[in-house]
Amino acid sequence: VRHVLQTRAAMQVLSHDAVVSHVSAAVMHRLPIWAVRLDRVHVTRSRRTGGRSGARVHVHTAGLDPDEVVLIAGLKVTSLARTVIDLARTLPFEKSVVLADSALSLRRVDRVDRSALHTVLERARRWPGAPGARRVVAFADGRSESVGESRSRIAIVAAGLPDPVLQWEVRRSGDGGFIGRVDFGWPELCTVGEFDGLVKYGRVAGSDPAAVLVEEKRREDALRAEGLAMVRWTWVDLADFTPVAARLRARFRD
Repeated sequence: VRHVLQTRAAMQVLSHDAVVSHVSAAVMHRLPIWAVRLDRVHVTRSRRTGGRSGARVHVHTAGLDPDEVVLIAGLKVTSLARTVIDLARTLPFEKSVVLADSALSLRRVDRVDRSALHTVLERARRWPGAPGARRVVAFADGRSESVGESRSRIAIVAAGLPDPVLQWEVRRSGDGGFIGRVDFGWPELCTVGEFDGLVKYGRVAGSDPAAVLVEEKRREDALRAEGLAMVRWTWVDLADFTPVAARLRARFRD
C-alpha cells in the first residue's frame, strides 16, 4: 500500500510519457513480491536515452509497444506480460520465477499465458538480460500456488531430485475416491512433498485452525494408507534444502 502511494506521488511529477514498470508495476498488478526492494518507484519511458536512477525514482528507457501498456486505477502501467519479462531480465532467477509463477497462476480477466510471455520475450531478445528472462519463462509454471511452492521447485531442481508432479490429485486405489491434492508428487516413487506455509492452515475464511489441522492429519493418514511416504518442509528449510533433499532421497529408496 505504501509503495502504491509512492508510485502515485511520483507519477504526478514525472513527464506524461512515463509508464509504471518493473517491481512497481508488479505491485500495481497485485503480484506477490518476495525479497525485492520497494524503496524506489520504477517507470519506463519509450525512448533510447534519458534513463536515471535516483534515491526515490528509477527511470528506465526502452521501447514500449501499445499493447504493453494498460491502465490500472488511472495510472499507465506495463502489461502483466511485459512486467514479468522486465523483472526476469533484471532480477535474480529465484525472485523472477516467483513473480512469473504467480502471474501464470492468476485466475483473473487480465491473466497472462505463456504465449504472451514469449511474444514480449521475442521483442526483447536483444535487450540486456534477455537470456536470463528466457530461462525464467522456460522454468515458470502456473501450477505453483505460492511463493514457497515456487522456491521449493527451484530447490528441488537444484538438489538434482527428479521432477515432481505439481498439484498431484491422489485417489484411493480401491474405489477411486478423491483423497487430496498435494503440492509435489512422485507417483512412481510413492512419495509426496508438502510445503507448509502458515497460510495453508488458515486459508479458509472463518475456519477453526484446530479443525483445519485435524483435517490435514486425516488427509495425511489417508495418503499413507495408500503406501505414500510424506515429506514436509517449511520456510526455514528453503534456506538450506540439503536435509530435506536427503529425506526425500531416503523415501525414494524405501
